[in-house]
Amino acid sequence: MTAQHDYYDDLETRDPVQREQALFARLPDQIANAQRNAPAYAGVLKGVDPGECCTLEALLQLPVMRKSDLIDLQKQAPPFGGLAATPLSSLGRVFGSPGPIYEPEAQRPDYWRLARALYAAGFRKGDLVHNTFSYHFTPAGSMLESGAHALGCVVFPAGVGQTELQVQTIADLQPTGYTGTPSFLKIILDKAAEAGIDVASMKNALVGGEALPPSLRESINERGINVLQCYATADLGLIAYESDAKEGLIADEEIILEIVRPGTGEAVAPDEVGEVVVTTFNRDYPLIRFGTGDLSALLPGVSPCGRTNLRIRGWMGRADQTTKVKGMFVHPSQVNAIVKRHPQISKVRLVVDNDGTVDVIRLLCEVRQGTGDLADAVAQSIREVCKLRGAAEFVAPGSLPNDGKVIDDVRSYE
Repeated sequence: MTAQHDYYDDLETRDPVQREQALFARLPDQIANAQRNAPAYAGVLKGVDPGECCTLEALLQLPVMRKSDLIDLQKQAPPFGGLAATPLSSLGRVFGSPGPIYEPEAQRPDYWRLARALYAAGFRKGDLVHNTFSYHFTPAGSMLESGAHALGCVVFPAGVGQTELQVQTIADLQPTGYTGTPSFLKIILDKAAEAGIDVASMKNALVGGEALPPSLRESINERGINVLQCYATADLGLIAYESDAKEGLIADEEIILEIVRPGTGEAVAPDEVGEVVVTTFNRDYPLIRFGTGDLSALLPGVSPCGRTNLRIRGWMGRADQTTKVKGMFVHPSQVNAIVKRHPQISKVRLVVDNDGTVDVIRLLCEVRQGTGDLADAVAQSIREVCKLRGAAEFVAPGSLPNDGKVIDDVRSYE
């Protein structure tokens, strides 16, 4: 760590071109590690020459492994679906998230890389951190604790619930920092105010696990606490974090981040909403092009805080919009397959509705050129790809919302 006051290290202010070159110089070795030591990747990446995977263009040719696939993969090859490169006997901990999905934690400091986000949020060596993320089953508590320890912070493992006891402990121990969900922080602050207990020692908060709307941020700020967000998952660790600039979330320095069209592995336009896909350099759990299932979009330019990495808007919904129509599942990948059959189409949205008696699907299409017989051809493609009858409707270019939705289920049965 440098002595520079504002940044965790010099990596955060690298020239973007230098950063990209450095990350992709490391990628071939990580792909070789996955092929050699993670059985599932030996199959998924069969025939891939690691030495050729040194550019974004080459990475885009590799398949996306989606979080939604993990449950089945882990049932077939427990406990980690063949994606872990380190034997279970050599790990430090194993966690379980709803699904269930099991996640490894190796025996090394700051395994989840949360120290960077904590530093950006104002946490420093010697701070006492009141950590209210769960220590039960899921890794959130351990993720923040290990990051805090890497900074030299002291941690009180509060966990969730027991609000009155949380308030009393904060009053007794006088922590300077809080980690947990923003809604639970507000509950603690409200309970303290109601009881007339002083919890003003807390000055910084790093929150995650749910949205931080402006009204909630303002409410916390008014109590004298500077609250910033981080975006992390149990599979990947830290993905992005907020700085004092509060203009989007800045990508972690140890990942390659992409935004792709839901249901595909194709990059979206720079400002278009799509699925967050991450490649990690974690040697123990080498996830390559891992689709999180979360929607976001890139922000242009660099952060006013001086950090130069890619920025995303934050969590904008779920990318897995699979729905069931007349007993048949319809997936975003099927909608994309339809679009690929018709080059005239630039953007689509499959709307699923019910006319009171039967489900109805309409494919709204933005078209680059004349439609001609395109409506009939698209309807035929819907039948062949989705095994359902549906109609094509043409809309003005640019009229479909930029929200990452490929399938919009508007059915109501009230």
